[in-house]
Amino acid sequence: MSFFLETLVGGLLAGVMYALVAIGFVLIYKASGVFNFAKGAMVLCAALTFVTLREQGLSFWFALAVALIVMVTLAIVVERVVLRPLINRPPLTLFMATLGLSFVIEGLSQFLMGASVHELDLGIVDIPIQIGPILVSQLDLAAAASAGVLVLALSLLFSRTRIGISLRAIADDPQAALSIGIRLPSLWRIVWGMAGVVSIVAGLLWGARQGVQFALTLVVLKALPVLIVGGFTSIGGAIAGGFIIGASESLAEIYLSPLLGGSISNWFAYAVALVFLLIRPSGLFGEKAVERV
Repeated sequence: MSFFLETLVGGLLAGVMYALVAIGFVLIYKASGVFNFAKGAMVLCAALTFVTLREQGLSFWFALAVALIVMVTLAIVVERVVLRPLINRPPLTLFMATLGLSFVIEGLSQFLMGASVHELDLGIVDIPIQIGPILVSQLDLAAAASAGVLVLALSLLFSRTRIGISLRAIADDPQAALSIGIRLPSLWRIVWGMAGVVSIVAGLLWGARQGVQFALTLVVLKALPVLIVGGFTSIGGAIAGGFIIGASESLAEIYLSPLLGGSISNWFAYAVALVFLLIRPSGLFGEKAVERV
């Protein structure tokens, strides 16, 4: 039982890492209906900026502040230069724009800061600690705490502030929101700026786990099952989806892999997502599409 609990808790905490990336998708999609495929490149850019500044001798907090400014600025520029001119274009056009943007950000990041693999040290000694009968990774606990703070802050923003209410109005009906005086461009800048903040947090935690390298851009692929399970429009759904994907993936790797004759962690999350698409396409907390005929 202790081994089962240890595997389950490890999977839940790993799922938080997936959810951190998924939250960035939810912010953009909820406010503008754009699926930002460039999220993985933004995560790589954030981690690469931070680790490059640290290697130049800057202190941790100063490097973090500069990287944060860079990511927020980048997110706002992307919204202003690339996506705002494409307002009211078909969703496929917007998706292709973010797909091309991902290659541009990735290429510029590696051109300016190099393509070598960097080790990222956050000062967290990733040694398992004993909690009751189980061992838990300190890095996973730090990731869970970071995600908890982000979710709480974003939930309060969306539910208790004028900005959050305006964002929810835009998500429901952009034209109606514009008609009552809500300034759509300003709010989109805020949302993309918040997505930049989420990118720096996710980039640092993922970079500390697997090094700062090209593979960081692929974390976007792990976020897709999380979004399908939790729903594309719910921050809480991103966390719940991360828990479900992380736990099921971890348990399946231990208990199902021997029966199937090989590792299944690379594809099991997508199998779970496919089941949700067949049973509940909008996800656990996603908003169901309503079409008037």
